[in-house]
Amino acid sequence: MKVTERRMTTAPTGSSGFPDISISTERLVLRPFDEADVPAYAEMMNDELVTAWTAVPQPYTQADARAWITDRAPAERTAGRGLALAVTEFLTQRLVGTVQLRRTDWRVRSTELSYVTAPWARGEGYASEAALATAQWLFHDQKFERIELRTAADNTAAQQVAQKIGCVSEGVLRGAWIARMRNGGDPLGGWIDLRTDLIVWSLLPEDLEGVAEHVTTFSDWS
Repeated sequence: MKVTERRMTTAPTGSSGFPDISISTERLVLRPFDEADVPAYAEMMNDELVTAWTAVPQPYTQADARAWITDRAPAERTAGRGLALAVTEFLTQRLVGTVQLRRTDWRVRSTELSYVTAPWARGEGYASEAALATAQWLFHDQKFERIELRTAADNTAAQQVAQKIGCVSEGVLRGAWIARMRNGGDPLGGWIDLRTDLIVWSLLPEDLEGVAEHVTTFSDWS
């Protein structure tokens, strides 16, 4: 189990910037997206649960996926604002999901973490494994001091992941999110917006004590 990375030659002004990074766990590889991921990523982002709990455009086209993978995500990393990693199965290299960092504050050493899991991969513990590995890398290698997660009040699956990796619930942001649901419950119908609360979770380095280790070594990208 290891982390490999290629350091940026120049850091963004006012930030340390995120390096190119690949994180290996027992079952997963977290790596930068590439254009070959476009079809699987677009399919995943069109899943009904992803639509319900995220703000991605719907329908989510392959053009949307390509623009994110080849343009917007690399720009976020280069600017030091965030990082998007493809989560893939170690054995099959199939796209399991994604882990994303955003709203990064380099002075405070804090960032917000979110995750999406493909429908076929749910129930296997992949989201918690990927999120934990990312947190360990942030704390151990990047010297971050705080990770924040925000989950919609009715998104129990996301809340279970937060709890499993050791997050502490800090409170509720009332009416702070717009979820989506099928109009009238018709699976073929359109989507309607539904205002809901957000639960705020935090993870500090000491919260990982007693949580199973998934990342053990760090080395240069090769």
